[in-house]
Amino acid sequence: MKNQQPTPRRFRSLDWFDNPDHIDMTALYLERFMNYGITAEELRSGRPIIGIAQSGSDISPCNRIHLELARRVRDGIRDAGGIPMEFPLHPVFENCRRPTAAIDRNLSYMGLVEILHGYPIDAVVLTTGCDKTTPAQIMAAATVDIPAIVLSGGPMLDGWMDGELVGSGAAIWKGRKQLSAGLIDNEKFLEIAAASAPSSGHCNTMGTASTMNAIAEALGMSLTGCSAIPAPYRERGQMAYETGRRIVGMAYEDLRPSAILTRDAFLDAIVVNAAIGGSTNAQPHIMAMARHAGVELHSDDWMKYGYDVPLLLNMQPAGKYLGERFHRAGGVPAVMWELQQAGKLRSERITATGKNMAQNLEGRETGDREVIFPFAAPLRERAGFLVLKGNLFNFAIMKTSVISDTFRQRYLSTPGSEGIFECTAAVFDGSDDYHARINDPALGIDENTILVIRGAGPVGWPGSAEVVNMQPPDALLRNGISTLPTLGDGRQSGTSDSPSILNASPESAVGGGLAYLRHGDKVRIDLNTGRCDMLVSDEELARRKTEGIPAVPPSQTPWQEIYRSTVGQLETGACMELAVKYQGVAQTLPRHNH
Repeated sequence: MKNQQPTPRRFRSLDWFDNPDHIDMTALYLERFMNYGITAEELRSGRPIIGIAQSGSDISPCNRIHLELARRVRDGIRDAGGIPMEFPLHPVFENCRRPTAAIDRNLSYMGLVEILHGYPIDAVVLTTGCDKTTPAQIMAAATVDIPAIVLSGGPMLDGWMDGELVGSGAAIWKGRKQLSAGLIDNEKFLEIAAASAPSSGHCNTMGTASTMNAIAEALGMSLTGCSAIPAPYRERGQMAYETGRRIVGMAYEDLRPSAILTRDAFLDAIVVNAAIGGSTNAQPHIMAMARHAGVELHSDDWMKYGYDVPLLLNMQPAGKYLGERFHRAGGVPAVMWELQQAGKLRSERITATGKNMAQNLEGRETGDREVIFPFAAPLRERAGFLVLKGNLFNFAIMKTSVISDTFRQRYLSTPGSEGIFECTAAVFDGSDDYHARINDPALGIDENTILVIRGAGPVGWPGSAEVVNMQPPDALLRNGISTLPTLGDGRQSGTSDSPSILNASPESAVGGGLAYLRHGDKVRIDLNTGRCDMLVSDEELARRKTEGIPAVPPSQTPWQEIYRSTVGQLETGACMELAVKYQGVAQTLPRHNH
């Protein structure tokens, strides 16, 4: 990028550092910043102060690369004439946070809103990676509405073991089935896990981390080609530098999230998610980002705009390859190029590059047709989320791109009833109950059983846990049945290849239909009409409702109680409902503090 003479404008930070009406406050604000060597002249120069929202830490290993990348971001900011200020974010780490990292998305969001609103920051670089770090920061940037740009940390290098690709997350789900079937021992399971995580970075599969960073790019919130660069590659540091330079330009242009995060952008994100075989967690996160941006999305938008989109990306868990090959094949821009050529995008919209999306995608056709398939000859037709409803819930989704041939043959191919199946429910109240009883022969679980888990939603868990992708009992695994239908009011890992029915809303903890399902009930699923029902009479259902709902565990921390009292359902993004009315809050300066 060439240096351009910026158009002068008065930044909000000058209300702190150059306010002749409150010289006493100016002195107070300047005084302590100078104690580490920054000068009053810098802070009062009128140059934009650029925040770097640091998500990397030792307890956020997927984002730890940002501790290094931030230096290159700072270089870019300085070279473009800005003043960098790095600050920490509340950590969010999917694999380790208990009871679930889902409670931290809204907490991290709320913390970042307060920082961006209450401190002298004119624009911000959002450092994303692990699943919820991306939506949390975009939600906050949308609420505050100062210029913001996403810098992804990038996926790990491809994992390899015994000459085969080993994808992060996906290897865990495969390995635990092999362990339960007696095919491997504990040490081999741990070796597989280690092999799937060979370097710094987030998941190298198209799990939720890769999905949400791809979605950030599809929305137009990052520089073109940012999301798929593996964390250890030199291009990642170069992207960090260019991102630092670009945010200064965005500050002078006053290019804010409200101009980028439009309904067209979110509809394109739904389309891209289907084409890449994206995570089911994209549904609540996209809904949450849209709501905080003041954009109206509807539950049926997933079917109307995303369901008929073909799967173009051959990447685990829906396909074969991993992140390095995806990057070399052209990454998200190459997938979007295919969609653009097919007329599936609304690409005349502004992006963080300062250009519209159509301009960003010029010349981005892939050279690797094993990884990115042509739109006219895709890896799979109709790869979007199927939205279902019935007497068990008002809304749930199924990821169709991971319906295997085996699953389709067993459950969806009955002559005359294709796409329809009935199963007997085995009902579990939370994952402790599942793990304790899944191998109990008295449950009578066989290949015609649907495994149901409840108490796993935003209120019930709390936070909505990734527990729906349940595996069959060990006895079935040993007999070669590796997958059963599963259903629940929680989520599942984006790295799972299970075609679960999940994100069911309303959840059982608030009186959703799953609360009244009983072990042994018949459940009928019709993918043709989008129905999922327990085959129970209205009279019996009314009787069960008099018995109340299953108990939920008590809150263990103050935040869990606050979270439960403010959170909505997965259908609408599991937002803090009181927060969605706050938009563009930076346009009104906060009161002075003395």
